[in-house]
Amino acid sequence: MIETKNAPFDTARWQQRFDELRRAHNVPGAGLAVAVGCQVHELASGVLHLGTGVEVTPDSVFLSGSIAKVYTATLVMRLADEGKLDLDAPVVNVLPEFATPDPDATKTITPRQLLSHTGGVTTDFNFDGGRGDDCLANYVTAAREVALDCPPGTAVSYGGIGFVVLGRVIEKITGLTWDQALKNLLFEPLGLQQSMTLPEEALRFRTAMSHLDGAPAPAWDLMPRSAGPAGRVIVTAGDMARFARMHLDGGAGILSPAAVAAMQQREVDVPDKWTVSADGWGLGWTLYDWNGITGFGHDGAAVGQYAYLRVVPQANLALVLMTNGGGARLLYSDLFRELLAELAGVTMPAPFAPAPVPPPVDLTPLLGTYRRAGVVITVSRKDDGTPHLRYEFVDEMAHMSPPLDMDLQPVTGTVFAASGAGPSFSDEYMPVVFSTLTTGTRVCYIGMRAAPKSESR
Repeated sequence: MIETKNAPFDTARWQQRFDELRRAHNVPGAGLAVAVGCQVHELASGVLHLGTGVEVTPDSVFLSGSIAKVYTATLVMRLADEGKLDLDAPVVNVLPEFATPDPDATKTITPRQLLSHTGGVTTDFNFDGGRGDDCLANYVTAAREVALDCPPGTAVSYGGIGFVVLGRVIEKITGLTWDQALKNLLFEPLGLQQSMTLPEEALRFRTAMSHLDGAPAPAWDLMPRSAGPAGRVIVTAGDMARFARMHLDGGAGILSPAAVAAMQQREVDVPDKWTVSADGWGLGWTLYDWNGITGFGHDGAAVGQYAYLRVVPQANLALVLMTNGGGARLLYSDLFRELLAELAGVTMPAPFAPAPVPPPVDLTPLLGTYRRAGVVITVSRKDDGTPHLRYEFVDEMAHMSPPLDMDLQPVTGTVFAASGAGPSFSDEYMPVVFSTLTTGTRVCYIGMRAAPKSESR
């Protein structure tokens, strides 16, 4: 374990820097937690709601978005620890109602593949399973008709369906709802009193309002209850840091040290190393390699709220940033770059950008249409020869956003820099990555999600 360069943690200095960077990137409000050694330092900055001006405090709760997947993964690993779930046996052994449009694939998909995003199931399926305790069962039934992104085991493709399926697996094994299982098996044993899953529970606390385009969003949380295992844990930055602390402390009675280590073991490399700064994926965790210093964590996005978790085991350090809008990605990049350098000796990579001298690229093999459930990506040339990409939500996802048109600048022969989707999601440029599956199918990665090529141009 390395020693921190600045101990004890200088709360006043970092509070000042946190405030400066939050203002610079127009983030309305944010919570920050720094777990270093055996202490968790909790900082707050800005306001919960631009309309009311209520200030963020350390006990304010935020939407954590996809970081919920790590909570679900932790529950899955606890069941595996107890001998109640085999990570390498087909999901249908526990959940016979689970299915995909490919019957052969259905028979082979395992919990390990779902945890590592190698099961081929997609993420863009926002089915509302209702408000009742049967919401996950309803979601799993509806998801049977959603096409796979790729055959199981052939590639990583970031997916939410898989974690809702895992949430339903938890329900079948424990006899509890996913929400209650999280309380009984994780929140209560760890003393996490400001962690919850349902919107009505958040009303007991100071709650961060989502913001879009510099104004409060029309609604606080648009996700259905059925999205919970993949996308909704409502939490303070401090409680999330204490959750991460459990993983740093060898499981702290929740998991065995072997299960904790297994979650951090690389299951798959990722072609897109920029969207969420991933070098690989473990069981639930995103894995990082900062010039030989390894770490794990996850990013999360809800409507107008963005969260970031980074853990550096050899420095005994966990960082959590939770925000409610604005240039959240830029705030994360600047703030964590400084914190990780000082507290863990980590040098974060430079923001993704085009190559200083663009390499010559034969675009012809990449031209065409790429499709996955709810999304169509079209790669073409403009009249002047400039590579161009159009990203469209279709079918039941058509209401999500207008089509996005982007020019592409080559970084390598298969990696391109596109104008970003806004500072909340990317730095100045967004990565577009082309890869080929073991089956020979070409895919286009945007947002870590693989869309297979369906036709050429």
